[in-house]
Amino acid sequence: MMKLRDGRTLYYGKGDVLTYRTYAAPLAVTPIPESPYCGETNIIFAHNVTFSVSSEVLLSSFSEGDNTHVVATDSMKNFILRHAAAYDGSTTEGFLAYVAEAFLAQYPHITDVEMTADRIPFQSIQVGGDGGFNESGLVFRRSHNEHAHASLGMKRGADAGAVVVSHASGIADLQLIKVSGSSFYGFIRDDYTTLPESYDRPLFIFLNINWRYSKVTDAIDGSSGAYVAAEQVRDLAQHVFHSIQSPSIQYLVCQIGLQLLSRFLQLEEVSFESNNRTWETIVDRDSATGAGVYTEPRPPFGFQGFSLTRADLESADFQKAMAAQISEKSVVSP
Repeated sequence: MMKLRDGRTLYYGKGDVLTYRTYAAPLAVTPIPESPYCGETNIIFAHNVTFSVSSEVLLSSFSEGDNTHVVATDSMKNFILRHAAAYDGSTTEGFLAYVAEAFLAQYPHITDVEMTADRIPFQSIQVGGDGGFNESGLVFRRSHNEHAHASLGMKRGADAGAVVVSHASGIADLQLIKVSGSSFYGFIRDDYTTLPESYDRPLFIFLNINWRYSKVTDAIDGSSGAYVAAEQVRDLAQHVFHSIQSPSIQYLVCQIGLQLLSRFLQLEEVSFESNNRTWETIVDRDSATGAGVYTEPRPPFGFQGFSLTRADLESADFQKAMAAQISEKSVVSP
């Protein structure tokens, strides 16, 4: 949220700016053991962008109806779309930085720009041929699964240049179900408690993961070798969920965070927003076959929030937690 020197909130902008760029620069990332993902062709580089600006001189447009310094939001939309064509990088974060810096250069009276973008995912289809099935490269299908996103705040510097003052990357709307190997027991029981203890339950979570880099240039420059792809974060989270027996969602997200900070030394912080959507049991699981019947849970839903920094990773308590995770080898089977 952008504020003026007197502490007043002031900003305006444009939302739902849909940009569909074709044949952007390909992205290559350093492989990790927990993920098969190694990059993106970026044949479709699509985003839903939100763009806002602030400046002391814009106060008169609110207080006096003076539009002298107002850049129309329709102009903002056109600026974003045209610069999508000129962007020669490969990352969402880099695209945001490129547009924000160019906008500050175009309009010297604007002092602050904030941008967010949700990546609109498209997946290449497989087509058959004499050699078997291969990616089309021409036909893609729109995915409505999890998606990457990023935000960036940029301010005009003392030397009239632009400096990044805030940034975040993330993956949103990840939905994962683990059919066995999760539990929840040992919590406070009193007159208000009706929830039974569970020693092996299907665990269905909705998960948003966000992260910040120690150096923002690692987020912006996809060719640096230090860029962390949302797909790799997703795959590592899935790997941890598969590998450990979790006594709670809280424990699960903490373990994912520790693994992310251990795997990606360029990250300074990771944070989570999780939502418990565990199914309601209709027919208990058969001990021999594993078969059970479940239905959607009734609202309200439980949620959790948690963040970890690199300093946490180096603390004694979290080192102990990491050691406990490494020693955990088994996964409960039906």
